Amino acid sequence: MSGVTTPPRIDFTKMHGLGNDFIVFDAPAGAAPPSAAEFRRLADRHTGIGFDQALMLEPPRRDGTATYYRIFNADGHEVEQCGNGARCIAALLARRGEARHGELAMDSPGGLVRARIEPGGLVSVDMGVPDFNPAALPFDASTEAHVYALDVGGSEIEIGAVSMGNPHAVLTVASAAAAPVDRLGPAIERHPRFPKRVNVGFMEIVDRGHVVLRVHERGTGETLACGTGACAAVAVGRRHGRLDERVSVRVAGGELTITWPGPGKNIWLTGPAEVSFTGSVDLNGAHAPHGAENT
Repeated sequence: MSGVTTPPRIDFTKMHGLGNDFIVFDAPAGAAPPSAAEFRRLADRHTGIGFDQALMLEPPRRDGTATYYRIFNADGHEVEQCGNGARCIAALLARRGEARHGELAMDSPGGLVRARIEPGGLVSVDMGVPDFNPAALPFDASTEAHVYALDVGGSEIEIGAVSMGNPHAVLTVASAAAAPVDRLGPAIERHPRFPKRVNVGFMEIVDRGHVVLRVHERGTGETLACGTGACAAVAVGRRHGRLDERVSVRVAGGELTITWPGPGKNIWLTGPAEVSFTGSVDLNGAHAPHGAENT
């Protein structure tokens, strides 16, 4: 866009939901977002700030919403949705006085998100209706099915596939701890049947109300928690008749709660959202935070 440049400095808030971490910043007026290369430098945990995703807040695009947010993965690519990121944005906007009666609505590339500020520092977000249509991910399949066979490296595995505003493949495993996330995660993420790549969840079902989950996130790798991944796993497990309406999802960073009445209904994600520190970063000079302070 003519006359639009990258801002020399951005002020940010570093936040996390169970270790799934973000920088949140307001879109610079009259300037473009940082470039993909700049996001990659900022995401570096040794020489930058370090984060799984960067969340940029823009002015609302529709009435009744507090913001329109955009999501950039650690590899610099823009993506559609981020559940824990949405919870962190809601918590930050609540600190700014945007949550009337503890509720607010936000907009994103993945659609409208309603949020509630709960007691005890918890934040709940409505992640919409899980969409099992393969075209919604997109996923190359002739028809919608509960389970798909996928050839990965000459071996056949079974997955569930669902869109939570972003694409997810879910494998049910005997042990999440022993799951080959490092090997299968990247291979499934870039499988040719997922033309826009995919997030990959490895779900161990403990009982009808508890699962253990690890997620390889598209463009980021394995994270300590993934909100949309938790929703996707529960949606797939519930569709298979193996989970109840309310499920505790244990991830490496802690515990999330997913509530889903069933097909055609909205799914809710609940968990903590915390501020780590605030700071600013010079995009034209050193790619590390300056003036950071704990909050």
